[in-house]
Amino acid sequence: MNFWPKFRENPIFAALLAALFVLILALVGVRTWNDVSAHKQIGRAPLSRDTITIDGLGKVTGKPTLAVVDVGLYAEGQDVPTVQQSNSNKVNAIIAAMKDLGMAEADLQTSNYSISPKFDYKNGTQNVVGYTVSQSLTVKVRDLAKVGAVLAKAGQLGANQINGVTFTIDDPTQLKQEARKKALADAYAKAKELSEAMGVQVVKVVTFSESSSANTPVPYLYRTDAAIGGAAPDIQAGSLDVVSDVSVTFEIR
Repeated sequence: MNFWPKFRENPIFAALLAALFVLILALVGVRTWNDVSAHKQIGRAPLSRDTITIDGLGKVTGKPTLAVVDVGLYAEGQDVPTVQQSNSNKVNAIIAAMKDLGMAEADLQTSNYSISPKFDYKNGTQNVVGYTVSQSLTVKVRDLAKVGAVLAKAGQLGANQINGVTFTIDDPTQLKQEARKKALADAYAKAKELSEAMGVQVVKVVTFSESSSANTPVPYLYRTDAAIGGAAPDIQAGSLDVVSDVSVTFEIR
């Protein structure tokens, strides 16, 4: 018995078989062509697009919105409990005063606390003669008009290591975006000028990278002394420059 149909009796089967045969030949041909093409590329450098890389710079100036004050207390004594209690009383008083000035509890943070022995050296012998306690409190001041009052009040309540004030922008996102746009516009303008000089055309952006920074003003240094407790110092916040530095690679033709 013959199960293979006769082509004349089943033309549809014959057409399908012919189509399958043609498809197989096409696949084999494409595979062979790809193998030959790949073999021809052995030892050759890959083709690359013609490109130019341009740096762009964008700068936006804004006003600080936040001041960070570092308040420190340093004390010495014969025994740890006495010195520790004295320091704690002063720090607690400063924290309460900061809250009275409108500082939120989340903006008050203990940034350092240490206890160390104090040594005296005599005749090659090391002796403990006392102890030192150092504690630092970081205060974020969101109302910049109160920075002077914060410094004065901390000094009045015994702070003896107020190192300075650092101004910053709490959320620089919008300024960074503006600086980035300026940097990209600067890079594109340079690329267009260069391409015209070379007689080519800028097609599109191939790669892009960015670095950004905020130039912080020099901190206002403020030191306490025996005369502290007078009028609040006049603090100037100045301004901040948010800078975006981009590197853009353009395809040219």
